[in-house]
Amino acid sequence: TFPEEAEALSAKAQELMSRYSLERIVVESTIGADGVADPHPAAARRLWLDNPYVAAKAMLVGAVAEANRCRTVLSEKLGFTTVLGDEVDLEIVELLSTSLLVQATRAMVSAGSQLTRSGRSRTRSYRQSFLLAYATRIGERLSTARDVSTAAVAEAAHLLPVLAARERVVDELFESMFPQSVSRSFSVGNAAGWHAGRAAADLAVLDTRRAVDRKSTRLNSSHITI
Repeated sequence: TFPEEAEALSAKAQELMSRYSLERIVVESTIGADGVADPHPAAARRLWLDNPYVAAKAMLVGAVAEANRCRTVLSEKLGFTTVLGDEVDLEIVELLSTSLLVQATRAMVSAGSQLTRSGRSRTRSYRQSFLLAYATRIGERLSTARDVSTAAVAEAAHLLPVLAARERVVDELFESMFPQSVSRSFSVGNAAGWHAGRAAADLAVLDTRRAVDRKSTRLNSSHITI
């Protein structure tokens, strides 16, 4: 009912999830005599995505992953994206990505078919642009919440070396699994879809902390169907 209030509460939820993960990292990490952290090994999960718009959906997963210190690689022809990171971060990414994909699809479909003045369908370009904009805006919101939570936990003296070590093990796993990966860019061809996607992302609910804390909602870690 109140978009500003919903956005504030959702941002707080992501902030709490990120802070929980950071505090766990600090508690469980060990710092050697040389001041170098010894992080847990990174892990990987496959999240399956249904056609159409697999690449745009994967971009949303990537935005969630980046905000939670994970990396992703899309295998578009096979229909899945691989997420690499710490186990708790992977849990957050999986839960939040699933929720956001459902919300994005619902909002996108509710807009109905899109036609030009001549009656030609523009539904595909509208929906592609909608999902790209949704992913971009979600990434902005999550990054802001991540920065707030990181600043709150940064009082721990060894947080920065721990995060650096965590990033290193994720990067090493990434390079070993995907030595020939390439970057990809996307173009937006429908302004109406872009603006609608950003507006929908502003209203998206980011609250998965109860599922993460209580582990009461366990998804199949090898399959997401949207």
